[in-house]
Amino acid sequence: MLRRFLAPLHPDGLKFVFGGALATIALFLVWRPLGWIAAVATLWIAYFFRDPWRVTPMRAGLLVSPADGVVVSVASAAPPSEVAAGETEFCRIGIFLNVLDVHVVRAPAGGRVAALRYTRGRFFNASLDKASADNERLAIRITPPDGPAIVFVLIAGLIARRIVCDLYEGQEIAAGQRIGIIRFGSRVDIYCPPAYVPMVTAGQRMIGGESVLADQLAQEPPRQGVAQ
Repeated sequence: MLRRFLAPLHPDGLKFVFGGALATIALFLVWRPLGWIAAVATLWIAYFFRDPWRVTPMRAGLLVSPADGVVVSVASAAPPSEVAAGETEFCRIGIFLNVLDVHVVRAPAGGRVAALRYTRGRFFNASLDKASADNERLAIRITPPDGPAIVFVLIAGLIARRIVCDLYEGQEIAAGQRIGIIRFGSRVDIYCPPAYVPMVTAGQRMIGGESVLADQLAQEPPRQGVAQ
């Protein structure tokens, strides 16, 4: 029951919260108004690094959202060349994370980590499609036991300058498993092979580790969205 209201803190945030707490104490000793400002900033840092519990739907053929955020694009695009997934265009679902979203990233599918490639780049606004090709990123290719390879990319944004990932090549992971975190605003792209039918449309809000992005077993036309 308690975990519905209190989210754990991601380990990567401990040093930031601890540093903020020390700064708060020091500033209170110097000048109380500065101490209160530091206290609010420290609470925001703790909020940013929250790592809430999630319930991941488990069924062969499902792709779950790797991150919290808003779907900013559903379009055809070739996966990044560095993970050697071929030049065939897949359906790319782009999810933008603002500074208030949970930034813990999860695996969209279970399988073996076949490739893990970091590429240095620019820091454009992550909500723009050009961020997928130009921004600093970490591309990951997963080989599920029951289907084609899945590629997803963690992309640094205008404010985010650090991608922290715990994976290594050859590792076996489960759908919804925590794999890292991006600081402090960012984007995650998921490249769905042709066998997968997208189950989302631009403008929808995703919950990392819970929302279903695509279904390999679905038989339906692309969905349309209406803002209301």
